[in-house]
Amino acid sequence: MAAPNSNLRGFNHAVYTLLKQPSQFLPHLTIPTLTHLPEENLGAHLVNPSSKNTKPPTIRALVFDKDNTLCPPKTTTFPPQILTKLHSLRNSPTSAFKHPHAILIVSNRAGSHPSFDSEVREIESKLSHEGVPIPVFRLPEGTEKKPFCGEEVVRWFRERGVIQSPNEIAVVGDRLGTDVLMAGMMGSWSVWCKEGVFEAGEEGKPTRNLLEKMEIWVERYLRESRGYTAPAPRGWNQ
Repeated sequence: MAAPNSNLRGFNHAVYTLLKQPSQFLPHLTIPTLTHLPEENLGAHLVNPSSKNTKPPTIRALVFDKDNTLCPPKTTTFPPQILTKLHSLRNSPTSAFKHPHAILIVSNRAGSHPSFDSEVREIESKLSHEGVPIPVFRLPEGTEKKPFCGEEVVRWFRERGVIQSPNEIAVVGDRLGTDVLMAGMMGSWSVWCKEGVFEAGEEGKPTRNLLEKMEIWVERYLRESRGYTAPAPRGWNQ
């Protein structure tokens, strides 16, 4: 039996996509860490300058990965700069994400299996205590993890009146093979935190594992050597 946090099908899907639809592997926006996420007019930063659609999307909802985007991997520790950013996203007068359900944490760890329920409670308790209550998505029974749970995530936002269309969502995370691919499957926009939770050279920054190193290389190869760009969400240019 597979371990609760294994995701072999996700890995196989990433490889298949890379071979058959490589442009789906590319993010719409690349930033070093979450602290660099634009809070005003985020949609304008997501659209390819060569797009025929001159009106940028209106982003009303954010999906955040947890591990290596909000917290160091397999922890519930939020670095001070991340908490400051979350507070700004929630409370800044100019932020578009003040709706109580405009931000959702979707992790392939916390919320993905009952064995991580204590982690979910700890995350939500910490964020609530910090004045930035953000829920963790509980994967419905029978639903697969990222990148396959996008439909359920879209439904979560719709049921709470946050969005009308998937292209009003931006998925923010550190992995091309899960976060960026899920955004594409949802019909949403993607933001890649290339450095993870810590800035380049920052103390405490973990060494990239093999898969992360491969994604860095693949993204650069597709973009610089092959000239690919991230496709707009389906239906956006129609």
